[in-house]
Amino acid sequence: MKIIIHKQGVENMELCVIGGGLMGSGIAQVAAQAGISVEIIDVTSDSLELAQKRITDSVDRFVKKNKIENGDAVLSKISYSTKWDGMSDADIIIEAVPEKLDLKKEIFKKIDEVAKNDCLIATNTSCLSVTDIASVTSRPEKIIGMHFFSPVPMMPLLEIVKGYKTSSETLEQAKQIGEKLGKRMIVAEKDFPGFLMNRIWLPMVNEACFAVMEGVGSPEEIDQGFIDGYGHTMGPLKTIDMAGLDITLWALEALYEGFNDPKYRPCPLLKKMVEAGDLGRKTGKGFYSYNQ
Repeated sequence: MKIIIHKQGVENMELCVIGGGLMGSGIAQVAAQAGISVEIIDVTSDSLELAQKRITDSVDRFVKKNKIENGDAVLSKISYSTKWDGMSDADIIIEAVPEKLDLKKEIFKKIDEVAKNDCLIATNTSCLSVTDIASVTSRPEKIIGMHFFSPVPMMPLLEIVKGYKTSSETLEQAKQIGEKLGKRMIVAEKDFPGFLMNRIWLPMVNEACFAVMEGVGSPEEIDQGFIDGYGHTMGPLKTIDMAGLDITLWALEALYEGFNDPKYRPCPLLKKMVEAGDLGRKTGKGFYSYNQ
C-alpha cells in the first residue's frame, strides 16, 4: 500500500509515501496541511476508506481546536487510489509500512524498479537498519531514514537516519522536506538499531510492561508517575496503546535481535497481549479499554 504526495510550492516536488495506515495517513495529513497535494494509494478500497475516515476525523478535530482554519481545503488536497502509477513521477518517496524487514525490502525492490533515477527514497522505520533496507536497491546513496512520531499531525519531531551509504545531498534534501512539513529534526549519524530515540525510549517502555506484569503498579499509576514525576505529557503505556502494541513489540524484537542484548528482551506480557489481539486503541483494548 502507498501514498503519493504531489508537492506544490517552492520546488514543485512530488512526494510519495508508501503505506496508508496510521503513520502514512498522518504523514499525508501533515503534507496536506502544508499545502502539498496528496494521493493515498493502498492495496484495497477498504483500506482507502479507513485511511480517508482517519484523516477526516483528525482534520475535524484540528478545526474544532482551532489548529487549522479550513479543514475542507486540507481534505481537498488528498485523493485516493489503488494504483502505483503516480510513484514513477515522484521526486521523493517515503515508505511507511509495518516494521517487518522482509516486507520493507520487498517494497524497496519495487520502488527501485519504478522510481526515477534522481528520486530521494526514505523509510519511516523506527528501529530497522536503513543500510539493510537500502541494500536491495541500486541506489543506496539516495536512501535515508525519516522516522516520524505518532500521531504524526501532533508530534513535532522527525528523526532523520543516515544509512551507511546515504549521501550528504540526500541528507540535506530530507531536512528540507522535514522543514516543509513543519517538523523539528534530529539526525542519527550512525545506523544502529533503534537509532537515537527508540534505543533509549523502548527499554523504559519495556520495563513499564514488566512492572505491570509483576504487579508492582497499575498502568494508571505508572503513567501518572511519568506525568507528574518526569514532566511527560503522556505516560509510556498510554503512548504505546496509541501507537499500537504490535508495533512496539516489533520494534523491541528488532532491538533484541540487532544488539543481541538481554536488556531488550520483550516483556512476556506485551507478547501475550499482542497474541490475544489487544493492540491498544485501534482494537479497543490494550493496557487501557477504549470501548465506550
